[in-house]
Amino acid sequence: MSTVVITGGSRGIGAAAVELFAQRGDKVYFLYEKEHEAAQAVAKRTGATPICCDVADGQAVARAFGQVPEVDLLICNAGICWTGLLSMMPEKDWDRLFDVNVKGIYHCVNAAMPSFLEKHAGCVITVSSMWGQVGASCEAAYSATKGAVIALTKALAQELGPSGIRVNCVAPGVILTDMCGDVAPDILESMEEDTPVGRNGTPMDVAKAMAYLADADFITGHVLSVNGGYVI
Repeated sequence: MSTVVITGGSRGIGAAAVELFAQRGDKVYFLYEKEHEAAQAVAKRTGATPICCDVADGQAVARAFGQVPEVDLLICNAGICWTGLLSMMPEKDWDRLFDVNVKGIYHCVNAAMPSFLEKHAGCVITVSSMWGQVGASCEAAYSATKGAVIALTKALAQELGPSGIRVNCVAPGVILTDMCGDVAPDILESMEEDTPVGRNGTPMDVAKAMAYLADADFITGHVLSVNGGYVI
């Protein structure tokens, strides 16, 4: 049994990951920021332990990890998006995207590091996006943060490998979560038609990819595309 910490675990991909790793018999802790009722529902359903924490706040992350006895697997899933023309984007929203999507990983990896180094073992899985690989119009800031996640993943894989720590990334495509709530149905249908496997993804599709990387002892620095072939 491994001890797993998952950020952004109250909904969507994070909640699916909490469910899957709990089913595997792991001891799961998950971080969430605001959605207390959703977090409690996930905890009740899975037996996982919820911890309220904004990953952009380094002190809050340190306190959260102080409630976790050890860490074997860290899944950095917390993320937010902003859609619109870059010229219309307030600077505070740009900063917030980077604080959550990129700096949040920095905080969480550093918080898990003492546990990893003590055992000379550990695994980190980050969450990027296909837009971090190819970019998306009207999602420039989001694409930039997710591109940064990929670069950070590859750099950390090299930096931490000698210490027995693997670092990999999943890059989801169109996944039917709350982030798709504002996307017009005809656009989602069009993207489904353009996906070789003939459908959009589910949160569990991504969670299963995370489980694969968690068990793949000879893989590090890899970006696993979970997009049904939409971006190849």
